[in-house]
Amino acid sequence: MRISLQFGVLLALGIGDASAAGGPDCTRPFTLALHDHGLLYSPDTDSGIDKDFADELARRSGCEIRVSLMSRARIWKLIESGALDFSLSGITNEERNQYASFAWYFSDKYYLLVRKDAGIHALSDFERGDRFQLGVIRSFRYSDSANHLVDTLSAENRVSLAGGLEPLYQALILKRIQGMIIEPFDYPAIDEKKIRDVTTIIEFNDPAVPHGLIMSKKALSAKQREKWRALVDAMRADGTVRRIFRKYFKPDLADSMVDFQMPPP
Repeated sequence: MRISLQFGVLLALGIGDASAAGGPDCTRPFTLALHDHGLLYSPDTDSGIDKDFADELARRSGCEIRVSLMSRARIWKLIESGALDFSLSGITNEERNQYASFAWYFSDKYYLLVRKDAGIHALSDFERGDRFQLGVIRSFRYSDSANHLVDTLSAENRVSLAGGLEPLYQALILKRIQGMIIEPFDYPAIDEKKIRDVTTIIEFNDPAVPHGLIMSKKALSAKQREKWRALVDAMRADGTVRRIFRKYFKPDLADSMVDFQMPPP
């Protein structure tokens, strides 16, 4: 792992001044975990949207933020226990709302990537074909229709779990699974010829799902969470989030992801 954000240097230089201006309280170091997921973060290059976002959170807040790399499953457990303050690009559900708050900064849709030779042309084909196996990342949740598909197939022991995208792509190529759920962050890997040649994409007819900064309710008070949410809102308002996304996507796709209706906190 090569995450090496020099937040202490930023703090010493006084670059981040949000605390002095009524921003987040920097009286202790904070912890933030990234997860390996396509354009969100790649440990191979130590780069990605969430890495850039974490850099900006540290710069603006002036706080020391200790960043690590973890699996998504471990992140949610530590957020729930209060052993981890933050993570990024998280989506909510009824269970997560019990122990986490969110500061939204983008929204996107989910798609089903399937093998061409599987004969799957619609979501209903996947549910009806009892030999079809779906691959998903452990502890991931998606949009409503995608979650319904995962839950239905899980009850039939037709879901294969993996820790990240690469094992799923390999399983798809080797025909161990016939489909997997993807996001726009995963498109660069899909564009690799060996994957593109054998797959096609089916859309879920769901609205885009908001993603945001995940804040542990056990680790952070309601007042603290509100200050971090205000900082994220300021990053959206001044175009910083848009600039980060345009670094990785074409302008029209980036804009569609960062221009969305804000859900409740």
